[in-house]
Amino acid sequence: MVRIARLLVILMSLVIALGTAGVDVTALVAGIGVAGVGVGLAMQGVLGNLFAGLVIIFTKPFRVGEYVELLGVQGQVEMIELLSTKLLHPDRSRVVIPNRKIIGEILHNYGTIRQLEMEVGVAYNSNLTDTLSVLRDILNQHPRVLKDPAPVVGVSLLADSSINIAVRPWTKVTDFGPARTELYQAIVERFRERNIEMPFPQREVRMLEP
Repeated sequence: MVRIARLLVILMSLVIALGTAGVDVTALVAGIGVAGVGVGLAMQGVLGNLFAGLVIIFTKPFRVGEYVELLGVQGQVEMIELLSTKLLHPDRSRVVIPNRKIIGEILHNYGTIRQLEMEVGVAYNSNLTDTLSVLRDILNQHPRVLKDPAPVVGVSLLADSSINIAVRPWTKVTDFGPARTELYQAIVERFRERNIEMPFPQREVRMLEP
């Protein structure tokens, strides 16, 4: 913007100098006017992003390091600039969003922690008290699971072949991906040790004689 302002000052000084020297500058002024209109239209997006960036900086709907979801994309806020905001996607790619696209849109701000939505099925003849105790013990011992907020564990669904138990621990944003795989592995191993059955769908087929 500073460069554009300097260019405009130089052009105006040149026009004034030519006019003072007696040169007909009518066509030049008209050309500058047309160019100015084009520049103005091109600057609308830039000024819109600049204004939106100032709004984001002062109102702080999110901060660097927080995990957000908006406009169909999500990621950890890596940088907030005057013209754009950069997100770090879970696959380590970067998402650059023009600031004017953010203002007025629905924003889901997870903050610096996220809740895992996991589910495990056990057989109907399982001892639910023991099973829930094993799951809580796994969560309490896992280093990536936060103690506050406390994890949520409980029966979520009575399915056709299993009793489904919801496992909802909280982790830091950076631990969200690794914690899921590690917890599932720990659950399988501990269930095998305790002989807790994890059933799979079964169907009984009867062949009828003609």
